[in-house]
This record gives sequence, C-alpha cells and structure tokens, in this order.
Amino acid sequence: MESPTLAAWVGDVESFTGRRWQREPALFTPEALAPPFDLDELDAAFDSGLLRTPYLEMVRSDKVTIPSEAFTASRVVNGTAHHGFADRAKVLALLRRGSTLLLRCVDQWHRPTGELVARLSEELDRRIEAFFFVTPAGGQGLAVHRDDADVFVLQAAGRKTWYVHDAPATADWRLGELPDDERSPLRLRGVLEPGGVLYVPRGFAHRAVGAGGLSAHLSLTVRDLSVQDLRTALERGLADGLGLPARPLGEAAITDAGAALLDHARARLDALGPAGLLHAARVRPPVTPAPAESLAEAARTWESGAPAAGRTGLATVSRTWRKLRGSAAARG
Repeated sequence: MESPTLAAWVGDVESFTGRRWQREPALFTPEALAPPFDLDELDAAFDSGLLRTPYLEMVRSDKVTIPSEAFTASRVVNGTAHHGFADRAKVLALLRRGSTLLLRCVDQWHRPTGELVARLSEELDRRIEAFFFVTPAGGQGLAVHRDDADVFVLQAAGRKTWYVHDAPATADWRLGELPDDERSPLRLRGVLEPGGVLYVPRGFAHRAVGAGGLSAHLSLTVRDLSVQDLRTALERGLADGLGLPARPLGEAAITDAGAALLDHARARLDALGPAGLLHAARVRPPVTPAPAESLAEAARTWESGAPAAGRTGLATVSRTWRKLRGSAAARG
C-alpha cells in the first residue's frame, strides 16, 4: 500500500519500515514539512474562547501538580458558572516559570490535524492520536518515560533536545515514568529544529528538554495491540454468528447450549488463526466521521423547498405549519 503521508515525514517508506519501524529511534529532516497545528493555530484556539479542559493541561517533570485553576478561568452562562476555559495570560505566566503546556487529542477539535491523523491511520492500519507540547527553554514537561505507542514528533517552533533510551528488556514492561534503577543506555540524542521529525519506537524510554526559544512540537502516537486487545477480539470473534437462547430451561437444554457453544468456538478458532486475530483486533471505527452538511450549505438551499435526502428541513416544517394555521383561521 502506498504511504504518501508517512513518506512526507520519514522519506523512503520501505527503508523506514525495514530498518527503523519498531526497532530503533531516528531523526529525519524532511523538505518543507509544516505541521497542521502550530503556535498560530494555538492562538486561534485561544481566541475562539472554546478551548478548555480536558483538552489542555500544564505539566512539570519535577512531579509538581499544577491545578487546572492555575491556567483556566470560569464563565457564567445563563446564570450558571462553568469552569475549565483556557486562560492565555495564566498559561503564559506558567510557561515563563518553566511549566509545559500539553494539548490532548488535537485531532478531535482541530480539523486539519484530524485529517492528517485519518490519512496516517489508514496508511499504518493503526489508531492514532495527536498531542501538542509547548515548552520554554530549559523546561521539561515529562520525566523519562515509556509510551504504549510508536511516536512521531514534528517540531513546530523553537528547538528541543531529545534523549531516547533503549527498548524494554522484557515484554512485561511498565508504562509511564521510569524508576532510577530502570534507566537504560542512551540510544539517541538530538536537537529538533522547526520542520524536523523524530521517531521513537513503542516502549523506548525518552524525555525532551526545551533547547531554545518557545519550543513547540506535534506528537502523533501510533497505538498498537496489547494482550487485552487480543483477548477482546477473541471473545468477540468466538461469539460472532452464535445464535443461542439467552436462558435455556432445564439441565438438558443448558447442556445442549454448552455443547453448541463449544462446537462453535472450536470452529471459529480453527478458522481464525493468528493473522485473523490480529486483523480483528485492529479493526477500528473511522477516525473522523463523514463530513456532515455545513450550515453554509444548508443556508444556500434553505428556501429551495428540497431538503436533503433523509432529512425533514425546518423550512418544510415551517411551510406546513403556516398552511395549518391558515386552514384553522378559515374554519374559525
């Protein structure tokens, strides 16, 4: 399958998948690769007034917890106070004191980022999420940690120094921050400039420190399967196509249901195989829903009298209501 989106980030896709993918970290310097989300887009999100928790938080690597009240504000709507709206002045003040701004699931609320994630998700056959980090020079948002995902980083502004350590020694590794006695050898150290890309394989411990300016980067986390994902897919597959009564009555009926269940499971297991199980576990809903009719499009056809298929237009309802009122007035 062609992978133009991945190629724009890492260059030769065949070389990347054969040498790097899930094997070793790497730095890339693509030509003219611009992130869909940058500091200008972040300012636009602040200006919209709709950015709020849980999509943003402030973090520090020294385990100091930053309460949401320190970077958000409350608003009164229809007499009720609502909390968690992003406050740019507070965010900037915390950035100047060394904290990092973390934006979560940018693909859910920024359309160009969502489109990028959808394309790459289709190419890699993986679930992907987008995060955005803003860090001052010398700041470090997260301590050395392992992610349950392959990570692609695209530098958007400033410079950031990355430290990537070795892979976990065993398959039963832990997520999150590493204890001091689990620090593994350093595999890669590099500084990302704007437009630069870093790839970190799943489970490889890493950290990042702002190296110059107000550093900002977009992270795409590529989720892969866990044993729990395989269990869930197996349970779903074993029950697929099974038509048994929910509550068989009597010992004989229960025994027959159990025998039918075992026969069905054996047949499904024989047909499934490891490759089929992995495919079933990776089946996922569309990353972004099909685009709905825009309000501008609706407005252009609002008075045409021909509402979209499968939808009763409000204009049609309004005309019907006027006719009914006219008939009632004539009868009165």
